[in-house]
Amino acid sequence: MPIHVVAEQQLLVGQPTVIEGPAPTGSFVAVFEDDGETAYFYAVDRSLEPNPIRDAVHVYDVAQVTDREEPSVVSVGWSVDNLKVVLLINSSPHAIFDFQRKQGYCRSAFPSPLSNTEWSARGHGWDESASALFR
Repeated sequence: MPIHVVAEQQLLVGQPTVIEGPAPTGSFVAVFEDDGETAYFYAVDRSLEPNPIRDAVHVYDVAQVTDREEPSVVSVGWSVDNLKVVLLINSSPHAIFDFQRKQGYCRSAFPSPLSNTEWSARGHGWDESASALFR
């Protein structure tokens, strides 16, 4: 499945940055945020106010990124059906949300699933089959 890149930006890890990637159609948005200490990727459904955030996954802790002084390219890409989104850093997938299955995936498998949500009940652990959603 091809990826439709909707946002792409150069990033210096640890510099506060927010990158929004709305789906080409519909109310879904994916947001990458590096707050200077930690980076997260958020699944957002703007049709669900007042709390549109459906899920969040950990991407990295700034202090643990060994090449943080080197610029990186962050991209947000959507599947053709506008139901799956991937976060790419230097063309490598780091996080994925599947809005249809209500499942988030990330390399750190953090955070643990919350009991009060319908999203990611099995946890956020990385699954290579998630990358296949975009092939």
